[in-house]
Amino acid sequence: MVKAYPPEFRRDVIAVARRGEASHRQVAKDFGISETCLQRWLRAADRDEGLDPVSASTAAAKAAEQAALKEAQKRIRLLEQENEILRRAAAYFAQSQLPK
Repeated sequence: MVKAYPPEFRRDVIAVARRGEASHRQVAKDFGISETCLQRWLRAADRDEGLDPVSASTAAAKAAEQAALKEAQKRIRLLEQENEILRRAAAYFAQSQLPK
């Protein structure tokens, strides 16, 4: 059964862990909780405060992907225009080759 800790206790543990004066392992040991429990609390606190590094990196990756997609679409439009110009030029020069 999971042991419930009061929110004040969690806040204190998270504050001590974020100060970085000791490793997460040592902080967890000092407060009598498991290291994975501390990691879960830190991730939850980061997520609640909007500091989640995973979502930040995901957002950055999505932004980069969107920029790459926009650039690719721009390049496709340019190539389609060039292709149309070449097609029309080929048709124009082919007309002069037709027998009269």
